[in-house]
Amino acid sequence: MTSEAPDITDEIRDGIMWITFQRPQARNALTFGMYERLATLCTDMPTDGSVRAVVLSGAGGKAFAAGTDMTQFRAFDTAQDALDYEGRIDAVLEAVERCPVPTIAAIHGACTGGGGSIAAACDIRIASESLKFGFPIARTLGNCLAAGNLARLTELIGAGRVRELIFTARLIEAPEALAAGLVSEVLADEDTLLARAAALAEKVGSMAPLTLRATKEAMRRNRVASQVDDADLIVSCYMSDDFRIGMEAFLGKVKPAWTGK
Repeated sequence: MTSEAPDITDEIRDGIMWITFQRPQARNALTFGMYERLATLCTDMPTDGSVRAVVLSGAGGKAFAAGTDMTQFRAFDTAQDALDYEGRIDAVLEAVERCPVPTIAAIHGACTGGGGSIAAACDIRIASESLKFGFPIARTLGNCLAAGNLARLTELIGAGRVRELIFTARLIEAPEALAAGLVSEVLADEDTLLARAAALAEKVGSMAPLTLRATKEAMRRNRVASQVDDADLIVSCYMSDDFRIGMEAFLGKVKPAWTGK
């Protein structure tokens, strides 16, 4: 059974759904359509046993997903545009997190921005030795991560490391990701990674589904119990001069000259 939407595919093989980001020419940068399709797949996931686990990966051999396609930000004019965008992303990440079957991110290459957020929302992350993970927004766009997104990352690698990664805009490579607990395994190459993802999906997919589902939901509820209002922070970044400067500098492949305004 195979179905397709622009730039994302899903295929069920032996009870495992393989969801693949399919924009290799853009390092699998995510369009709004790709985000929405991913959310729909997770929300509509069958619970009749026909799908026992999900594996997410990126096509092209260079990236899992390199964040949101930045050209889409040029349409932002109002504070509501910024809030709607972060609300949309939060809904996608929650859909991934609430997927009723186990989700495994098989990460090869770059996994940054929105790609990193999606991987963090999965239940298990494994990677190849080519992994580069992070959120270089302090160097590129000058926007911010929503509080819920930061909380999810903090659960995985700790508040201090999250701050340091964002403040320095550096990317974590495979050995550090393994030591930090961001990923549970590092494989030699993409083929070995995908083979291990299949074996791992088969294993977790054989476990008691209600136990896994209850564990996922209880952990999600623990995190959202401390939700905070971050609308003012989102607006302050996305409506700033610096956000426009960063976006155009990135798209023009030049270094941004930040103003702090």
